[in-house]
Amino acid sequence: MISWKDFEKIDMRCGTIIEVNDFPNARKPAYQLTIDFGEAGIKKSSAQITHFYGKEDLLNKQVIAVINFPVKQIANFFSECLVLGVYDENKNVVLMQPERKVANGMKIG
Repeated sequence: MISWKDFEKIDMRCGTIIEVNDFPNARKPAYQLTIDFGEAGIKKSSAQITHFYGKEDLLNKQVIAVINFPVKQIANFFSECLVLGVYDENKNVVLMQPERKVANGMKIG
């Protein structure tokens, strides 16, 4: 169990994907995403979401991400946030996203 104080340390925000690129150097199929989090800035993320989503499907899609993890190097790419999703029964990721459009950078709570 974690405390409420522990949960409050996790900074989850909504952002809009503004750029999607293939990530050929990743071990598993992935994209390199650039996400606009409004006042929280523009951040990059590596995401293994190629099973359900094509690049054209992701552009301008709002997603939810943790934005206060340390930067993580994945091959030759530096991931600055963790895009959240749900694993299905085959371990493929279904993205978490707001039910309606909200401003970029809005905090999840």
